[in-house]
Amino acid sequence: MQTTVLGKNGPQVTALGIGTWAWGDKLFWNYGQEFGATEVEQAFKATIEAGITFFDTAEVYGLGKSETLLGQFMKKIPHPIDIATKYGPAPWRFGADAVHDALTNSLKRLQLDKVTLYQVHWPFTFFMSQETLMNALASEVERGRISCIGVSNYSAEQMRQAHEILAKRSIPLAVNQVQYSLLYRKIETQGIMATAKDLGITLLAYSPLAQGLLTGKYTPETANRPDGARRFDSRFSTQGLEKIAPVLNFLGELGNNYNKTPAQVALNWLIQQGNVIPIPGAKNASQATQNAGALGWSLSPDDVMKLEQLSRPWL
Repeated sequence: MQTTVLGKNGPQVTALGIGTWAWGDKLFWNYGQEFGATEVEQAFKATIEAGITFFDTAEVYGLGKSETLLGQFMKKIPHPIDIATKYGPAPWRFGADAVHDALTNSLKRLQLDKVTLYQVHWPFTFFMSQETLMNALASEVERGRISCIGVSNYSAEQMRQAHEILAKRSIPLAVNQVQYSLLYRKIETQGIMATAKDLGITLLAYSPLAQGLLTGKYTPETANRPDGARRFDSRFSTQGLEKIAPVLNFLGELGNNYNKTPAQVALNWLIQQGNVIPIPGAKNASQATQNAGALGWSLSPDDVMKLEQLSRPWL
């Protein structure tokens, strides 16, 4: 199984993870309608059977339901699992105690004493400065309750600031979780990717399949529309799908050449960028198995370059 390291000298995890935003989320993903606990447990089992042991969640996903489900599923298997979860710096959270309490609650839901990665979900400071926040996280590393520290949705400058604060405690910033896909490449032009490489920070790519747009399921010729809030996303309209058709068509062509699905090609392209771990979602066993098929092979440098050129409108 392909693995990679979080940050410069952090924990080793599988080169692809699974995002669990949909697990328990009724507002965006319609949890409890077309899928529920049975389906996501099957997704969990299929992921483990494929050799992937890295799961990303957050306290806010399903208002804690995602963490709770993961905790229940992990109890049923003997294998060690790497869990990444997140802290939300909401306006009503004051001081380092808020971080300590939030982590305590996440660990209870996960039924764990320690998580591999603990991330700040958004770069909002409100009434808690970055200095207070990062030092609170550093203290949790020293307490042994988290292995490494990450942030999410941080700009290049915010990443540098967090890195500098943690460096004073001799603790690295291991991760920045950002939106990244063939249809969302802004981190390349905003300096985030370059800064991450410069500082030795690993990028976790959320929405690596652009919320399903890159799976090949939705095309201008079909009447397929996604469920939940995505149905109001203009990218899923006929006009929106016509705009991305060249990328979808080439993903399909490459899929035929490599005997892979368009989604597996899109995920493999991200892995080929280096220092990037895609974390696609999986609502059932079929999606989990498909995600795992992005590992164990590589697009040719020429095909990587062609996809890069074709997706430049989304830089």
